[in-house]
Amino acid sequence: MLGNGRYEETCINGSKCLCHIRGKMHKKVWIAAGDIILVDLRDYQDDNADIIFKYMPYEAHLLKVYGELPENIRLNVGIERLDEEDEGGADDYIECEDEDIDKI
Repeated sequence: MLGNGRYEETCINGSKCLCHIRGKMHKKVWIAAGDIILVDLRDYQDDNADIIFKYMPYEAHLLKVYGELPENIRLNVGIERLDEEDEGGADDYIECEDEDIDKI
């Protein structure tokens, strides 16, 4: 996000362009790193585009299943963390027994 409704996005083919979010979506739809969006390239500006739709996670998954997205695309990744402590992943959740919930 660059501010003032502008985003720098990376296309599926690896090229980058400057995008502007449409007015109807401004302050209603929040776009984060790793989201799958639909852009409309401008006829009069080659390096600029308009964001016209944000796919929800289930919609992006369906696009991948239907073959509309390449197989190497990782969905809903966002910005990957560089912490070495998080490699295990086993401590990311807490298990609760049904009996523990009854005591609360």
